[in-house]
Amino acid sequence: MKWRGREQSSNIDDRRGQSGGSRGGFGGSPFGRGGGGIRLPTGGGGGSRGGIGGLIGIVVVLGIIWVATGQNPLDILTNGGTTSTQTSSSSSSQVPTTGDQADLRSFVGVVVKETEDLWTEVFAQQNQDYPEPKVVLFTNAVNTACGAADASTGPFYCPGDRQVYIDLSFYDQLRDEFGAPGDFAQAYVLAHEIGHHVQNITGVLPEFNRRRQSMSTEQANAYSVRVELQADCYAGVWANYAGQEDLLDNGDIEEALNAAEQIGDDTLQKRMQGFAVPKTFNHGTSAQRKTWFERGYANGNPGDCDTFSGNV
Repeated sequence: MKWRGREQSSNIDDRRGQSGGSRGGFGGSPFGRGGGGIRLPTGGGGGSRGGIGGLIGIVVVLGIIWVATGQNPLDILTNGGTTSTQTSSSSSSQVPTTGDQADLRSFVGVVVKETEDLWTEVFAQQNQDYPEPKVVLFTNAVNTACGAADASTGPFYCPGDRQVYIDLSFYDQLRDEFGAPGDFAQAYVLAHEIGHHVQNITGVLPEFNRRRQSMSTEQANAYSVRVELQADCYAGVWANYAGQEDLLDNGDIEEALNAAEQIGDDTLQKRMQGFAVPKTFNHGTSAQRKTWFERGYANGNPGDCDTFSGNV
């Protein structure tokens, strides 16, 4: 990816080296009932990025590889307890300043800025403002409006504070444990989580919080797959935009597709336990994740990302 020398987002909150939350997962429900966000009307076809159509509000977003921890993310949503408040008290540790760490921080800043440019354009075409999310970098553990999390959680979006959280060590895991190397695989992860932010402000996530009260776990898992696949499709929309901005190197799209392959529910479960249990899938199979990324990439039109109609 041709990212060096490009403008970085001002919405990066670098908390590496600061004290964070204790291990234990999220308490309470991260999905508030208030508001409901805006809903963008369906735009034109073809390559237009003029709209986000077919958003039947459902499903949950808890990071692209929570299934790899062995815990169903939907269980987290139904736990009792209160949510933790966000803290940022400093410890004696300092933000890492090695060359590799500085490069990775800059890379994240550039990718986030490019997602901001895309979604600001999409929303403006609907006479709407795009509220840019913060992206929080942390080390080991962090407190959020959705509760305490640690590095094993993987990257995630918290609807309660409209922020994306990532411990950058995840990128080592993505490369070494999941077999998904490359900077565009890393960019795909961020674009996917930003896609969840788009879903939150367009009403998809708040509506799921309402509907899940009457869903069984298996039903909620099935709907979760549809939301995760839509976020993959939105990542593909961003990849199309990155291509128009001449940011893509040869092999970048293949890196993203390989990442989608490696973090599919079926692939992860087979890697971990030797077999897959489809009724527990909550992010989608490898084939589904690749298909929906490619669908978004093909025309760069968010209106092509309706995962809620028909089969996925």
